[in-house]
Amino acid sequence: MLRIAVNPSLTSLSIRNPNFRSCISFFSPKPFSLSLILNHRQSINTAGAGAVAANSITTSPSNLFNVDLQPYLSCSMPNKRLKVAVLLSGGVDSSVALRLLHAAGHSCTAFYLKIWFQEDFENFWNECPWEDDLKYAKAVCDQVDVPLEVVHLTDEYWKNVVSYIIEEYRCGRTPNPDVLCNTRMKFGAFMDAISSMEFDYVASGHYANIVHSFTDQMDKPSVLELSKDMVKDQTYFLSHLSLIQLKRLLFPLGCIPKDEVRRLASKLDLPNRDRKDSQGICFLGKIKFSEFVARHIGEKEGIILEAETGDFLGKHRGFWFYTIGQRQGLRLPGGPWYVVEKDIKNNVVFVSRNYFSSDKRRRLFRVGSLKWISGEPPEQNSQLQCKVRHGPGFYHCSFTMEPGEDGQEDVAVVQLPEDDQGLAAGQFTAFYQQRSCIGSGVILESWDDQGFPVCEKALEIARMEDKSKLGKPVKIKVRPENIPPKGSYQTDRERESVDSQTAITNQKIPSSKLESTSIFIMNWLQKIREKWLHM
Repeated sequence: MLRIAVNPSLTSLSIRNPNFRSCISFFSPKPFSLSLILNHRQSINTAGAGAVAANSITTSPSNLFNVDLQPYLSCSMPNKRLKVAVLLSGGVDSSVALRLLHAAGHSCTAFYLKIWFQEDFENFWNECPWEDDLKYAKAVCDQVDVPLEVVHLTDEYWKNVVSYIIEEYRCGRTPNPDVLCNTRMKFGAFMDAISSMEFDYVASGHYANIVHSFTDQMDKPSVLELSKDMVKDQTYFLSHLSLIQLKRLLFPLGCIPKDEVRRLASKLDLPNRDRKDSQGICFLGKIKFSEFVARHIGEKEGIILEAETGDFLGKHRGFWFYTIGQRQGLRLPGGPWYVVEKDIKNNVVFVSRNYFSSDKRRRLFRVGSLKWISGEPPEQNSQLQCKVRHGPGFYHCSFTMEPGEDGQEDVAVVQLPEDDQGLAAGQFTAFYQQRSCIGSGVILESWDDQGFPVCEKALEIARMEDKSKLGKPVKIKVRPENIPPKGSYQTDRERESVDSQTAITNQKIPSSKLESTSIFIMNWLQKIREKWLHM
C-alpha cells in the first residue's frame, strides 16, 4: 500500500485505475490538500493549476444566489441531505440539474465523462470537441464551489457501446446508441468506477422522473415515470435500465418543462445558458456518423433496385449506410424514394416510392432482448402502450410471449392498432402502463410478412454474381401524379429543373469539383421541388 499527499497548491489530480482501465481527474475551484491510500499498481499524475485555468470562463456572481429555486425542487429530494454524484456534460440541462441539487442542500460532486476518440479521428478535428464541454462544466461548478472530476472511459465505451454498434450495422440492423450509453456507460461503467466513493445517488439532466420508495425495504421497487415535458421526455432512452440501476438515480428535471429549464439557466446566469442542445451521437462530437461508419466498416459498392419492378436504379456505398424507412442519401430522381428492404448477403438495397401504400402492413413485429424493470412482464395487457422511437407519440398495443428460436430467450410479438412506417430491426420498443415505463426490448423484424414485398425479379437480380451485366441504371421518370399541371410553373427555369431530374441517376463518386457541384445543385433543386409539391 502507498500513501500519497497532494501539494495544497494543486487544483487538479489524475488517477488511473488499471482494474477498470479508466482515469479519474479531480478539479477543485480552490487549492486543496488530499491524502490517498492506493494499491501499488495504480499510477498518479498531477497537473498544476495553470493547466486548468488557461481555458476558464469567468461569470458574474450577481445572480447566483438571488433566484428562488424552491418551486423547482420536487424531483430533487429537498427534504433529505444526500451525497450525490452529478453527471455534468457542459450543456444546459445537466448544469441546471446540478444547481437544483445544490439548492436542495445536497453535497454534490460533478463528474464529466471523457469518451472521445481523438486518436482514431485525429485528421477530423479542427479543435478538440470535449475541451469546450469541460470548460463550461468547470465554469458551472466554480459558481457554487462544487468539485469537478473527469472520468476517462474510452476503453469501456468502445467495448460496451461502439463495438456493438459497428457489429449491428454490419448485420444490417439499426442500433440505438443512446439506450446503450445510458444502460452500459452512464449508469453502468460509471457507477462501477465510483462504487467505492459511497454516493447515495447518481443524478443527471435527463427528462424523466423516478419515484422512489422511502422505506428500508430493498425489494421495494422504484418506478420510472414520464417527465412533465412530454416532447422532451427521455424515458425511451432509459427504458432498458434495471431496477438496481433505477434505485440509485435522481433526475431533477423530471418535474420541469424544457422551456422553464432554459429560463432558469438565464436567471442563474449560467455560463452556458446560451449553448444549443447537443445533437447526434455523444462519442462522435463533430464527426458525421457516415464518416465514422466508413472508417470502421469501410465501403463496398452495391446496387439499388426498385422493389416492385426489379429495375436497376443506381449504386450505393454499402447496405450498412441505410436503414428501413430512410429517404435521405439515395440520390435518386423522381422521388421521394424510401429504403424498404436490404439483402445483407448480396449487398443490395431495395427502394420504393410506395412506402406509405395502404396495402403494406406494418403493425405486427417481434421484440427480443427484453428487460422488464420489475423483472417480470406485465400480467395484463390492458392499458398497455409502447413507443417505437423517441418522441411524444405512443401506440396502444398488446403482445403475446413466444419461445425464442433454438432455445433462445422468449420474445414478444407486438400488435399495433395502426401501421407504422418506420419500424427497423435493431431499434428499441419501450412499453408503458399509464405514466410508468415498465421495460423495453429490441425489434427483431419490422412487420407481418417479415419485410416489404419484393418482387421475384428483384430477388433474382440481387442474387446475380456478376452484376456488371446489368449495364447502366434505367432512366427514371417522374411519376405522372408528381408532375405539376401544365402552366403551374412559376418560371422557365423551374420547368428546366424538373425536366433535368431524369439525368441525375445515382452516378459514381464525382471525379471533379465541377461534377460534384452540378450534382449538389440538382439534388438541391429536387428537394425544393418536393417541398413545393407538398405545400
